[in-house]
Amino acid sequence: MKTYTLATSLLTSGLLVATSQAQLVPFFSKPSAPARPASNQQPMAGIQLPPSSSGDTPNAPPNGDVILSDVIGNEKSINIFAGFTRDITSVSNRLDTTALNTTVLAPVNSAVSSLPRKPWEDPEDYNRLGAAAYEGQEGSNRASQNLKRFAQAHVIPTSPWKEGEKVKNMGGTELWWENQNGKAVIKPGEIEVERVVNKVANGEVWMLKGVLNYAS
Repeated sequence: MKTYTLATSLLTSGLLVATSQAQLVPFFSKPSAPARPASNQQPMAGIQLPPSSSGDTPNAPPNGDVILSDVIGNEKSINIFAGFTRDITSVSNRLDTTALNTTVLAPVNSAVSSLPRKPWEDPEDYNRLGAAAYEGQEGSNRASQNLKRFAQAHVIPTSPWKEGEKVKNMGGTELWWENQNGKAVIKPGEIEVERVVNKVANGEVWMLKGVLNYAS
């Protein structure tokens, strides 16, 4: 099992830079190990919607030799979220376990970048602690917990995930999806699925056009 640090994705994404409110220089220090290569990956090119509840089958079968942890970092347009999944142990362990089927709902980079706050920030932390909310070890731990909440909100512990099937994500929020005018939409929140990126032995990676609600 590879070890990844929260510092890694926050550096490599180029997105989560410490703001004037949160001096996190000690929080970002160590370079990460690269994701495992997946030479036999089979991208789901051309798949626009997840399988429907009627039992329709995607164009390509799952690749039995590849798992989610192999492929999650291979799509550039979702590599910010991919980095988060490697940094959160509960998520990375699940994606690395063949026996646990999972649907990963990965927001595109632009959706993460346009958030009003960083995924590891919580306005309540600033209200309680001020500008020092993420300083020092306690601040780092606080940011890590917030990022865990964000990542877990986008992980569904089942696959295949059928239309209309209500399932709680790893954060405990119940979600389902519906086909609306030929587009798969995650509910609640009305977040559209861009496409299915990968289908592998232990699940699927879906690319989302937006970010799901991750508030506690």
